[in-house]
Amino acid sequence: MLNVLILSASLGTAALLLWPRLARSTLWRATTTPLASIIGSGFLVLGPVLEHSYGVYAPFVMGLLCLVAYAFGGAIRFNITRRMEGPGSRSTTEERLETLASWALTFAYVISVAYYLNLFGAFAVSLTPFDNATAGRLVTTAIFAVILLTGWLRGFHALERMEQVSVGIKLAIIAGMLAGLAWYFEGKLNDGGLVFEPPTLTGWPAITLAFGLIVTVQGFETARYLGQDYDARTRHRAMRLAQWIATAIYLLYIGLIAYLFTVDEAQLSETAIIDMMKIVAPILPPLLVAAALAAQFSAAVADTGGAGGLVHELTGGRIRVRMAYAILVAAGVALTWVADIFAIIAYASRAFALYYAVQSAIAALGAREENDTFRAAAYWALTALGLACAALGTPAE
Repeated sequence: MLNVLILSASLGTAALLLWPRLARSTLWRATTTPLASIIGSGFLVLGPVLEHSYGVYAPFVMGLLCLVAYAFGGAIRFNITRRMEGPGSRSTTEERLETLASWALTFAYVISVAYYLNLFGAFAVSLTPFDNATAGRLVTTAIFAVILLTGWLRGFHALERMEQVSVGIKLAIIAGMLAGLAWYFEGKLNDGGLVFEPPTLTGWPAITLAFGLIVTVQGFETARYLGQDYDARTRHRAMRLAQWIATAIYLLYIGLIAYLFTVDEAQLSETAIIDMMKIVAPILPPLLVAAALAAQFSAAVADTGGAGGLVHELTGGRIRVRMAYAILVAAGVALTWVADIFAIIAYASRAFALYYAVQSAIAALGAREENDTFRAAAYWALTALGLACAALGTPAE
């Protein structure tokens, strides 16, 4: 019965996403890029990490992460609006900071691609007899080679068409998983079997771990760089809609998972979610592996293409796009073999936090130009928070 419910929820969601009126909607097409990045960034690892580290308080921490992400998104949306005013609408300092932000984002993309593909490798071997770190890293290295060859020889345009398809697959499988978790939660509730685990981290270590999880709610900023395809108003709305949908999914997911599993069942590993979902329903692990492979590969392709384009633009064409791909892949392979996935998550979080700090500083300067003292103060506070996350974020252990 539970397997039927999960499949029905997945197929129903897939049918909705294939509905022509929705699939052809300009707003929805603009929303899929940031939504794919947000959900792809953290869904697979957030549940076990928050459950293991924060226990009964995991939903509260998830809410704070989403709130901080929405605040950073607000700063970027304000910057999009400022740019709508045309050339000369921003000061020289703002434009210089925008260049700094682009470099910070390029660096963040380099690390995030390593993060995505290390998850890809771990999930690719998770249900095989070769489920170990070395096998996962070998798969990751091979996929890096595929991406480099594709980008070097043909470009990513053909692969980028996977994005909307992968978003649909991922959302459909997530809907099935949430339906299964809700059914399992109801059974536990009726039997008095809900779990209320105390946090294993408290105080300052708990705060710095949250700083190191910013990357798991990252991705909304991609709407900022869709100017060739969508106008500023559409990008503004798409970013906000993507964050609303992702927040609803994350809060429901963590709100269910936090009270279903013990700390022993929520072990810290790249693929812990697979073992947790085996307890809920046997159909969920293969579905989650399929979602992971589609999501991580398409996200890695998108960020590789974005990083290559940014490096080419920021160096005035001195570094060709293909050479930028090679540099990115070399850095990603090095990270794969010298750091574990949780260290890479923390590095990526620091890089994105720096980017958000710079964007918040740009917004603060813009608000000051508009004599909006309250908003300027709020954006300066966000700048300080972003810098704190960049300096102090730590990996899960």
